[in-house]
Amino acid sequence: MSEPLARSPRPLWPHPDDVVTALRTAGCVFAEEEASLLLEVARTPDELTAMVARRASGLPLEHVVGWAEFAGLRIEVDAGVFVPRRRTEFLVARAAALLRPGAVVLDLCCGSGAVGAALAAAVPGVELHAADLDPAAVRCARRNLAGAGGRVYEGDLFAPLPAGLRGRVDVLAANVPYVPTGDIPLLPSEARDHEAPLALDGGADGLDLLRRVARSARAWLAPGGTLLSETSEPQVPPALRALRAGGFTATTAHDPDLDATVLMATRE
Repeated sequence: MSEPLARSPRPLWPHPDDVVTALRTAGCVFAEEEASLLLEVARTPDELTAMVARRASGLPLEHVVGWAEFAGLRIEVDAGVFVPRRRTEFLVARAAALLRPGAVVLDLCCGSGAVGAALAAAVPGVELHAADLDPAAVRCARRNLAGAGGRVYEGDLFAPLPAGLRGRVDVLAANVPYVPTGDIPLLPSEARDHEAPLALDGGADGLDLLRRVARSARAWLAPGGTLLSETSEPQVPPALRALRAGGFTATTAHDPDLDATVLMATRE
């Protein structure tokens, strides 16, 4: 009589409740949702255990799993790279409304390239360019924008851009850092300890980078082109002054549900 086939024992996965408890103990506000995601993406029990430990140590969930959900896309986010915030989807929506196929888009201070990727997905056929000072962000953005044919440059603001782009940009999405230097210690540890400081620090009042962009952006925009940037509500008056000093007609829009404020500056 034949013997039954021997079966390998089923791997002992951590119980979902144990994952939730570990995350909640570590202070994760959305422990149940995060546990569900980690259980979904982990390929082995050991990998799940390691992921839970990394998250419990304070590493952003997006850095643990290697991607962030943004505007319906899965954006790769490497360790140390700025994690795209959900509120920035408001900037994407405002920018997408200005685009048509064939338009030229520049994602400045692009980080992972999330804004550029979302705009290319919303309006297929745009000519997409992006730039960032952080080499880690540039490597990440190149992967995220490759499918859209995006070209990503490494350097400070407009400095690395090709001269042929000057005067051709229809939409310039400049999601520059705007946290005042003195407020950096008040940020959640996920941002303060695990994202590059240059992706957060906007100078004494948070507007240093915006002022620099405002002084130079006009030369890169096509006639009628628009610069869009995110800011906080208290920063709106000085931000508008900076944009108008740069020769723009500037307005703002606010989404209370996302707590998002976007500056829109048009070159006449």
